[in-house]
Amino acid sequence: MRTPVVMTLGMVLAPCGLLLNLTATLAPGWRLVKGFLNQPVDLELYQGLWDICREQTSRERQCGQPDVWGYFEAELVLVARGLMVTSLAATALGLLLASLGVRCWQERPRFALAGLSGVVLFAAGLLSLIPVSWYNHFLEDRTVLPADASPVTVHVSYSLVLGYLGSCLLLLGGFSLALSFAPWCEERCRGCRKAPPGSPRRGSISTVHVDWPEPALAPAIKYYSDGQHLPRPADLGAARKPRVGFPMPRPRPSAYTNPADVLRGERADTPDASLPSTGCCQGSLPCDSDL
Repeated sequence: MRTPVVMTLGMVLAPCGLLLNLTATLAPGWRLVKGFLNQPVDLELYQGLWDICREQTSRERQCGQPDVWGYFEAELVLVARGLMVTSLAATALGLLLASLGVRCWQERPRFALAGLSGVVLFAAGLLSLIPVSWYNHFLEDRTVLPADASPVTVHVSYSLVLGYLGSCLLLLGGFSLALSFAPWCEERCRGCRKAPPGSPRRGSISTVHVDWPEPALAPAIKYYSDGQHLPRPADLGAARKPRVGFPMPRPRPSAYTNPADVLRGERADTPDASLPSTGCCQGSLPCDSDL
């Protein structure tokens, strides 16, 4: 049996979502802070869930910067850490269940297990979408996410974009795999509809058969069916009656012989053959003198 399209689509989208969410969780790029006073103009700070990095155009990125604003102690950051880690664990569990449920190397996949993996992956997508959306909503709120006052500006960084994409892929992949419940439910319903072998069958109006009398047909119609003539019952019985015995010998037919000599008088060796043709014709055949 070929692997259904919904299973194939789910097995492709779910690992992509896992990779994007893993990058978004570990990368220090949830928020971009720039515009500091008494600092170089090109100075930028990238804040993530686990680290803060400093970057300038003339220098390489330097991570492990000190948290001077108490950013990592914010409630939103702590909740986002827990939800993202939980989402990664749920995604790994969903992929394991999907691998056991799809079973491309077997003749028939396990639809129930594949559908369960879709539910787990869909939940993992929700778990990653909640912190990303929540963080984006309070991005510029300095009471929730501490940062310097104006003229310092905050912007969305690349980790939030990757988090959104990974969450959407997990939702789509989980929903696609969850559609595997449809064949499983169909098989269960089909099994429930079948009556047990020992139970009597219930009557139904669709199973009632009425034996109506066959109308008398004319011989031309009665013995003509499907484009071919059928013999009458009497003729059919006579035609099918086997022959008994063996054929009797028949006498050989003899040819008819005439006892009279019809050529007498026409032969050259007879005495009458020398007579002239004007004389009386003695032969048995007619001649010119008889006319």
